[in-house]
Amino acid sequence: MDRISALRNVEEALRAFEEGEADLASAERRVVAVLRTYATEFEVDGLSAYRARGDDRADGLVVVADSEREAEERIRSLLDDEGGLTFEVVETN
Repeated sequence: MDRISALRNVEEALRAFEEGEADLASAERRVVAVLRTYATEFEVDGLSAYRARGDDRADGLVVVADSEREAEERIRSLLDDEGGLTFEVVETN
């Protein structure tokens, strides 16, 4: 899913909420689903989406980076971790 498609899908979820066709929880689920799809299909020259697997705080986090090493650094930075967490990073594509 490209960025324009993702934005259109989010806009559709917002429109449905605004028009009373969907409640807040349903709209949130749709937006989260769009974002997850966008992230797992992310393709930009030199960048990929990476998912952490391991300790609870890191498990499931997805970041965009140009390498596994940079992805690990970004995850540790997001969690204010200096090496205490145990996790691996895998490319989502």
